[in-house]
Amino acid sequence: MNRRDEIGEGILAHLELMRDLGVRWVQKGMAALFDRGTEGLETLEQVREALGDCRRCRLAGTRKQIVFGSGNPRADLMFVGEAPGADEDEQGLPFVGRAGQLLTRIIAAINLRREDVYICNIIKCRPPENRNPQPDEIAACGPFLERQIAALSPKVICTLGKFGAQELLGTKEAISRLRGHFYDYRGAKLIATFHPAYLLRNPAEKRKVWEDMQKIRDYLLSLKEDDRTR
Repeated sequence: MNRRDEIGEGILAHLELMRDLGVRWVQKGMAALFDRGTEGLETLEQVREALGDCRRCRLAGTRKQIVFGSGNPRADLMFVGEAPGADEDEQGLPFVGRAGQLLTRIIAAINLRREDVYICNIIKCRPPENRNPQPDEIAACGPFLERQIAALSPKVICTLGKFGAQELLGTKEAISRLRGHFYDYRGAKLIATFHPAYLLRNPAEKRKVWEDMQKIRDYLLSLKEDDRTR
């Protein structure tokens, strides 16, 4: 049983006990609580259903497909990029173009596969001409990213590029200063690194990303070792 299951079962058991003891607000509100999909209880499928055929920002008028995310719904490691590109817009999947191929190799370098991790973006629709996400577009998608994170309950979140790191950490600090450090984020460790598309243009920076990925690998291994010794 993973951490998310333990938390969810603990909440359920407590609420059921209070309901059985006759606590009225629990009796009346328990069903509504789960209908709202509160953090830790909502699934990725429910988040996607809530997103629907999203028309919350201007990108709905130019996209081909919503690119929600893909991967293991129980992944310990979650990657958060910036926005879908042309290939992603065509296929409806994140990181399937040249940058995605590089990301796949980066994941393999720490002895994981794409199907072992979960991958998504800050915004779910392609900006025209692959321009940067705008603040109002990030604001429209932000709540759904937070719900994805809550549903997944990863142990590590790796943001790719500045937008993910700045949005989740609530900062305007440059990615060059943010990268390579672990930050606490809602029970997970967050680490920022350069976007694979940036590495395609600046291959000399790959070494820094490798250093960041080694930190992720070592942290995940340390958690597994802790679990074995308990």
